[in-house]
Amino acid sequence: MKESQARQVWKNVGKQKMPASGFSKLYGLTDNPMAKVWTTIGLLIVSNIFMTFAWYGHLKDLKDRPWLVAALVSWGIAFFEYMIQVPANRIGNEVMNLGQLKILQEVIALSVFIPFVLLYSKEKLTLDYVWASLCLLGAAFFVFRSKLMGG
Repeated sequence: MKESQARQVWKNVGKQKMPASGFSKLYGLTDNPMAKVWTTIGLLIVSNIFMTFAWYGHLKDLKDRPWLVAALVSWGIAFFEYMIQVPANRIGNEVMNLGQLKILQEVIALSVFIPFVLLYSKEKLTLDYVWASLCLLGAAFFVFRSKLMGG
């Protein structure tokens, strides 16, 4: 691909509607945007549970093991996270732009992380989590504002 063609492709990213993915067609989501949104949310929740354990679970369960063992276990967990996250993002990108998809992912990540910290890691909830959550909710409002306000 020539450099000018590559620039043109990047200019159009997010401006065109993506065709329905094979995963979306498989589950009958091709004509129902809200079903795609809810499917994306559900898959991202499951994906983030795997991701959180891959990133932070070794700090409790494998802290006495060599870092290479922790890395290999984390990579094994992350494999399953990606097997869920990739279809979630493909389905979500059919009805959301990349910014909306990213903010949604961050809100879900924090929603999964807080119970992980409280229940699994046994750390205390501080006001900092509340403030961070409010900032993410504000980000979610602004990135979805045009859809929420009908514009």
